Amino acid sequence: MSETVVRAEGLTKVFGRGDAQVRALDGVDLHVAAGSVTCLLGHNGSGKTTLVRILATQTRPTAGHAEVAGLDVVGHPTQVRRSIAVTAQDSTLDDRLSGRENLSVLARLWGLTTAEARHTSTALLEGYDLTDAADRPVSTWSGGMRRRLDLAASLIRRPRLLVLDEPTTGLDPESRATIWRNVAALARSGTSVLLTTQYLDEADHLADHAVVLRRGRVVADESPTRLKRRIGRRLELRGVGAGLERVRAALGPTGISEVDEPGAEADETPGEGTRFTARVVDDALTLPTVLDALDDSGLTVHDIGLHEPTLDEAYLALMGEHDD
Repeated sequence: MSETVVRAEGLTKVFGRGDAQVRALDGVDLHVAAGSVTCLLGHNGSGKTTLVRILATQTRPTAGHAEVAGLDVVGHPTQVRRSIAVTAQDSTLDDRLSGRENLSVLARLWGLTTAEARHTSTALLEGYDLTDAADRPVSTWSGGMRRRLDLAASLIRRPRLLVLDEPTTGLDPESRATIWRNVAALARSGTSVLLTTQYLDEADHLADHAVVLRRGRVVADESPTRLKRRIGRRLELRGVGAGLERVRAALGPTGISEVDEPGAEADETPGEGTRFTARVVDDALTLPTVLDALDDSGLTVHDIGLHEPTLDEAYLALMGEHDD
């Protein structure tokens, strides 16, 4: 069984008093395994930032218990800070210094000798493909390069847990892909990553586990794959020369029961029939099975597709389930 680097149980955080109270967290449980990437998802105000601040010892919980690397965040905050690194949205780099100087200064502040700081800085610059720009002022660097340097700076102490807050906001696709590769490599090397992001494709690509928060409560805690399976795949039929009831009857033997008729599409060719969509919950169902069922009922189809759900679709469906 994998070691648990973060263990939080019943975390509650209340701000204010009396009628002005705001319950930012309401009994949150969280477990992050060693060498894994866990994404925190949720609308603004869902409690993500408060949860991260508690784990980083920046604020105390009102109730509940949290440990990082086996250390209580309230009882041993100094030791916890030695095991954790946080890369915030806003860069903490000094634009006037070069990339090498930024890393060297931070390394010395963390107690490394001059020789150790020099060696660590060089290794990190090489590891994050920043050597060519290493001796230029950071003010001349691109956004993607600066973000990679932020990430490198967080790894000077080889933390047990790295917290990344919106690490790719505002970056171009190539820079985002580079950050993704870096994060995945970190997890493979044994560093646990706790990632907050508004990009659902980022969570889908990187996360071993997704924790969805809504109004301070956990409403989902599972892998992105399992989260997507909640809503099933989507079958699309175009140009079916039959009505809704007949299509439902034809697909019934395949186990498909939720068939809808969104209406004729503007780009459909007149006379080619109507478009239908259906929810498919059976992971083993294939297009040949669907085509055989339609053929057995004497139906033809102009176009057919079986689409995997995106994490965006699963997330929106989940939020809809929890609307008050």
